Amino acid sequence: MAASSTAGPAPALAVGLSVLLGGCGSDEPVGYESQAVFGSSLSGGDTTVEDASPNAFGFSARNMTSERRGDFFVGNSFFKQNWVEAPASTTGRDGLGPLFNARSCSTCHFKDGRGTPPQPGQPSESILFRVSVVGTGPHGGPKDHPAYGGQLQPRALPGVSPEGDVRITWQPRWVELAGGENVELRAPEFEWLDLGYGPPNGLLMSARVAPQMIGLGLLEAIDEATLTSWEDPNDVDGDGVRGVMNAVWDAQAAEMRVGRFGWKANQPNLRQQTAGALLGDMGLTTSVFTNQNCGAQQPECAAKLSGGKPEVSALILDTMVFYSSTLAVPARRDVDSPVNLQGEQLFEAIGCATCHRSTVRTGVHPTLPEVSEQLIHPYTDLLLHDMGDELADGRPDFKASGRQWRTPPLWGIGLFGTVSRHTNYLHDGRARNIQEAILWHGGEGKASRDMYAKLGRNDRAALLSFLESL
Repeated sequence: MAASSTAGPAPALAVGLSVLLGGCGSDEPVGYESQAVFGSSLSGGDTTVEDASPNAFGFSARNMTSERRGDFFVGNSFFKQNWVEAPASTTGRDGLGPLFNARSCSTCHFKDGRGTPPQPGQPSESILFRVSVVGTGPHGGPKDHPAYGGQLQPRALPGVSPEGDVRITWQPRWVELAGGENVELRAPEFEWLDLGYGPPNGLLMSARVAPQMIGLGLLEAIDEATLTSWEDPNDVDGDGVRGVMNAVWDAQAAEMRVGRFGWKANQPNLRQQTAGALLGDMGLTTSVFTNQNCGAQQPECAAKLSGGKPEVSALILDTMVFYSSTLAVPARRDVDSPVNLQGEQLFEAIGCATCHRSTVRTGVHPTLPEVSEQLIHPYTDLLLHDMGDELADGRPDFKASGRQWRTPPLWGIGLFGTVSRHTNYLHDGRARNIQEAILWHGGEGKASRDMYAKLGRNDRAALLSFLESL
């Protein structure tokens, strides 16, 4: 069965939105045509772009027609521009808040890249904090906290109290590698600040940095049957790895579906993922989530004027989903390097590829021919895996336990520093480089982590070089 999805915009959408955008031009990096020289390692199949610049995550799928590319530009504009309080003269962009985390998608996904924990004294901009209480909510999802809902929102419109913020401090941990080298890891500790609606009684919390945006439509196009074939809940093959799919509520279909997106695979498709981010991060309602996220203890929030019902029209939501679905994956670099080839063999030998599956062919996406039937190299299985106590957040999310996380795709990982201006990894950004991310693996990843730690210095360097080439 093909991956569940939603209807994408027709090429005419760009024309219909031109009035709202005031005739905006393309935000795609200048010179993309001249840079589209295909190499031998097409991580995203025919969608792949050859670019290793700070704009590497901002290109449209290379096999997209010029007619459809106009919709990509429109979606890009709404992704990057700030939303404002209602009522406003810019009616296509009002409705922000009353409670929110950011004013634009690109605040968290800078250049379509990855978020990071704040520096000391800086506000939380590209990291958010999911919250809940013990128990399950409707349809088996997390149960909202009675005062703070499902996500802590540190910003608010005038006249509304923000919910609060979190201070992160770091505690050192040490790991010894073969040859006597010691590596310092850092473990986060969280402190609530300026809570606006009472004490956080019984609150469960999970820090989440914004992930990179590339290749999402390709992941949505992987057939559900393929994911099912990768599951091994009973560890039949005896390798210690028990990948399972999450089962989550699809709000539009009104039924349970396979989870694919989010750190715990808690969203079934990109339309719901986008609509959920618009509501949770910016306080913007859509046809998917029609009610503002004001709690019973937040009357000032409920009294604020809205920017319409819904605040984000179906037309605008369609283009934002289309944009998010068709961002190209950069090609691998230095594919034939002997060091990288050695590192790739080690990646397989120590078991990393069991979860970070290198190759899959997508199915037929119902609305996106660009991502259909593509041979891709995402280095993920999209399944949940128990990663041990040290990475556990203690917060269940549908079928995902507090110890389980979805395998993140690794394509583009070597460009994170170039695009996002940092190299922080894992769900809360605790790892400051790829090696630290490996050394935090526990649970089902512990055996591979231990084998990595026993490798000689040159072998470790080769494996890291391979990952940097992705």
